[in-house]
Amino acid sequence: MVSTSRNARSYSPKRTGNRTLASPALRIAFFGTPQVALPTLDGLLASRHEVVAVVSQPDRGRGRGRKSSPSPISERALSAGIPLLRYETVGELEAIEDLRQYQPDLGVVVAYGQFIPKPVRTLPRLGYLINGHASLLPKYRGASPIAQAILDGEKYTGVSVMRVEKAMDAGPVALSRPVEIGDEETTGELTLRLSELAARLLLEAINAIAGEVVQWTEQDHARASVAPKLSRADGQIDWNQNTATCVRRINAMAPKPGAFTRLPEQGAGELRILRAKPYTGPASTIQGHDESPRPGELRLADDPDAPPLRIGTADGWLVPLEVQRSGGKVMTPAAFLRGHPLSGGLLLDGRASGKDFP
Repeated sequence: MVSTSRNARSYSPKRTGNRTLASPALRIAFFGTPQVALPTLDGLLASRHEVVAVVSQPDRGRGRGRKSSPSPISERALSAGIPLLRYETVGELEAIEDLRQYQPDLGVVVAYGQFIPKPVRTLPRLGYLINGHASLLPKYRGASPIAQAILDGEKYTGVSVMRVEKAMDAGPVALSRPVEIGDEETTGELTLRLSELAARLLLEAINAIAGEVVQWTEQDHARASVAPKLSRADGQIDWNQNTATCVRRINAMAPKPGAFTRLPEQGAGELRILRAKPYTGPASTIQGHDESPRPGELRLADDPDAPPLRIGTADGWLVPLEVQRSGGKVMTPAAFLRGHPLSGGLLLDGRASGKDFP
């Protein structure tokens, strides 16, 4: 379904320093859906190239009320007056015919959310689409490369610009750029940084394609690894693991699907922990500091300058920094404890530790 249209715009070559960009502007078909794809679309709209059509997912129920609304990319296309195509299946004949009428030279894909079949992949004049993938390929092919890199304790990840082929994230690579992962960086934060990098790299690749100087390098498929889509169950915290592993799981799952643990009170439900760090302070700031922690054990600080809450792991203490009850707001542990007092010594699986703490 085509939602809107606009006339093709004229193009005058831009200058970079004293050099004129002699390569032609390309006609781009952009495929994308969520917020993370906006930096690339906005970058293309501000470039010398022309976005002749946008392909996005159909309107879905969003927010608490699940009211049907357009995707972030659809909203941007509508506001910019760009022809917008939204189909349940992008490979259906109507979609292909609609897209063909815009005569794109190249397709650009960022988090579109559907498998793109060969008739669509080969439809542009140049015969292919390119994609910005949030990993240093061939590592972490798949749906959750950012979260998986954090889960695995990687120090670096990055963005790769590749050609879209039938096999998932397996096409030849034109450009890649590494970035360092922050010690306490969450998936949501790293995603924002990588989306900006992807926008810059994709435009760089498009300019190289337009100038016929792009160089493609085949991936080493023997070194490939997969980052599968994460489910809610992947967010459950196992306090029997060490502190570093628990922290990585919490930060990797934030903001969605969210890491969670069960509160000790009967019927209290679950607590999402959206950010955490290892505890590195002195033992004297912890109630009952004379004993080693038990996995999942709650301890409250007896020093007002210390973090108010610790949770025991297999080898130490974890400090939650942001928490959330089901249906509630994200808050600090101090704010949470004011509304939901807990006793030190309880275990997060609902059992009492058997210790007497004030």
